[in-house]
Amino acid sequence: MYLNEFLLVALVHLLAVMSPGPDFAVVIRNSVSAGRQAGLMTALGIGSGIFLHVAYSLLGIGLIVSQSIWLFNLLKLLAAAYLLYIGIKALGARPQANAGDLSASQVSMNPGKAFSVGFITNGLNPKVTLFFLSVFTLVISPQTPTLVQAGYGVYLALATTLWFCLVALLFSQPAVRRGFARMGHWFDRLMGAVLVGLGLHLALSEWLRRA
Repeated sequence: MYLNEFLLVALVHLLAVMSPGPDFAVVIRNSVSAGRQAGLMTALGIGSGIFLHVAYSLLGIGLIVSQSIWLFNLLKLLAAAYLLYIGIKALGARPQANAGDLSASQVSMNPGKAFSVGFITNGLNPKVTLFFLSVFTLVISPQTPTLVQAGYGVYLALATTLWFCLVALLFSQPAVRRGFARMGHWFDRLMGAVLVGLGLHLALSEWLRRA
């Protein structure tokens, strides 16, 4: 009965989770700098953070925000400012020292810290907040039972974890880590340009709509 709705949620999530953002950047950074375990634990933390967004969406906070124009616009501006901040920082990325020596460049990160970094990054990620506001107010019908909506939330958390685990496994490969260590600053700069563009688009979207 809710198959079409679920497929739409899954499609929107797939497009969102694969786009550049803080979650993607922190998984890559921890996987490259601290290795596979740190990358996987970061991915698990990000997936766990999804439950935070699901919880406030089910409790109706997302609906309150979506019905308040000024509050929603404020949230968009905060999201834009955050994207611009991390984008500008990424634009200033520099080549790593000892790029070809993984043992010299690898940092130590215990699993608990890696998990908390992922959880906090996702929990404070305005891009994820906007995504859940959109999904739970525009995509999912108000008539959909809460239990079914919770099931969607579990899927979103598991799918997010799986995606970022795959990212962690890829970027923790020794060959990839060496190549990324040598050329990663260019990737960071490209990601920074994308994030700055997204931030500007988000900040100017209301003005462009009225123009």
